[in-house]
Amino acid sequence: MDRKDGGRRQFLKRSALGAIGAGLAGRGAWAQDKASAVPSASEEAPRIKEYRVLGRTGFRVSDISCGFIMDEGVIRAAYESGMNYFDTAEEYPGHHRVLAKVIKAMDRKKVFVSTKLEATPGETKEGFLKRARKSLEDLQTDYVDCLMMHCPEKAATLKDEGFHAAMAELKAEGRVKHVGVSQHGTFWFRDPEETMEKILLAAAEDGRFDVFLMAYNFLRRDNAEKVLEACRERKIGVALMKTAPIAIYYSLKSRVEELEKDKKEIDPLYVDGLRRYKEKFDAAQAFITAHRLGSPEEIRAAAIRFVLGNPDVDTACVQTQTYSALDAVLRLSGTRLTATEEARLEAYGRGCGTLYCRHACGLCEPSCPHGVPVNTILRYQQYFAGQGREKEAMGYYAAIPGVRADVCRDCAAPCEAACPYGVPVQGMLLVAHDLLTMP
Repeated sequence: MDRKDGGRRQFLKRSALGAIGAGLAGRGAWAQDKASAVPSASEEAPRIKEYRVLGRTGFRVSDISCGFIMDEGVIRAAYESGMNYFDTAEEYPGHHRVLAKVIKAMDRKKVFVSTKLEATPGETKEGFLKRARKSLEDLQTDYVDCLMMHCPEKAATLKDEGFHAAMAELKAEGRVKHVGVSQHGTFWFRDPEETMEKILLAAAEDGRFDVFLMAYNFLRRDNAEKVLEACRERKIGVALMKTAPIAIYYSLKSRVEELEKDKKEIDPLYVDGLRRYKEKFDAAQAFITAHRLGSPEEIRAAAIRFVLGNPDVDTACVQTQTYSALDAVLRLSGTRLTATEEARLEAYGRGCGTLYCRHACGLCEPSCPHGVPVNTILRYQQYFAGQGREKEAMGYYAAIPGVRADVCRDCAAPCEAACPYGVPVQGMLLVAHDLLTMP
C-alpha cells in the first residue's frame, strides 16, 4: 500500500472526531485570555489544542496553521484536525485552485483565509482590483479574511495608493476583511537597502495593516523581535513563516554524500569555496554526534515549540506535505519548549548555526562585487531542499535577472568575511547553484 494513501486512510478513520473538533474550533464565545485550550478527543488523533487572538482582527486562529501545501487531502485533514488559518498567494503556482477544493467543504465563517498580491511597480488601482478578483475567483470564495501586500521591497512601497485604493473598494464590497503585509527579506538584485525590520516597522507605523506574515525562528531573532514588540503595542496580528531553519543542514549533508559517492570531478574554481563550506559542515556533523542532538524531527519539533512559546506570536504557518508530517506537527499544538529542548536548540545553534543563511538578513550582500542576491538564492535553496518545492525553486532561480551564483566560482568571497554569523556563504552558493540549475 502506498505510504501516502495509508496516511490518508488513518485520517479517514478519525473523520468523525475531526468533524467534532472542527465544530469546537469555530466557537466564538470563548475565554477572554490570549490562548484557549481544546480538549484532545484522542491520543491517537492529534488535534489543534490552542487558539489565539489574531491581533485586532479579533479572530481566534489555531496556534499552528496551514502554509503552502499542494495536497488537497492533507489540507482537508489539517482543517478537520482544527487548523483554521490558511495561507496562500497569487504567486504560489496552482495553490489557489487546490485550496479552493477544500474551502468548498469548510464552514467558511470559521476559517481565516489569507492571500497575497505583490505590489508591482506602476500597478494601478484597476490592476490590483483585477488581480484580487482573479484570486477570489480561483479560490472560489466570496471574500478573503486578509489580503496582504506580498514582500514589499522597501518601506515606500507600503504607501502605494493604487494598492490601498483597491483594498478600500474591496473592503466596501465585503470582498476583503483585513489588509496585511508579508516580509522575509528583500531581493538584493532589485533594492538592497532595506531590511525586513525596517519595512515591517514602517508598516506598523503606517497603521493600515492588520496582520503581518514574517520570518522568525530560534536562529533569527534579533530584528524580528523588535517587530514583534511593535505588533504587540499596536495589536497587529502575527503569523510566522521560516520557523524551523534546520532542514538545510540535512539536505546539504545528503548532497555532499551524493557528490562524494559519485566521485564527480569538481571544477577547480569551486574547490576553495567548497573547502571552506566542507570544513564548517564537518565540524557541525561532529558536533551533532558528540552532543547527541537528536534526529532532524526532534530538532524541528523543538524549533516550532520555541516560536509557540512567544506570547507575541499568534500562529505559525507550516508546510506539512504528507499525513505523517501533519500528524507530527499537530502534536506540538498547545505545547511549550522543555528545558532539554532549549538546551538542544542552543547547542544546535553553536554547532550548526553557521550553516544557516539567516532569512531576511542580507548583511553580506553589499560586500559582493558582482551584486549576487545571496539571501534570495539561499532561500530558493531552502524551497528546493527543505520544502520539497524543487521545480518551483529551480524556476525562481532561473528567473533571477543579472548574475547568479555561478560567478562565485572565481571570487575572493568578501561575503564570508562580512557575515557576522560565520556562514560559509560562497560554498553554500556553489552548492545551491548546482542544485537549482536546470539540466
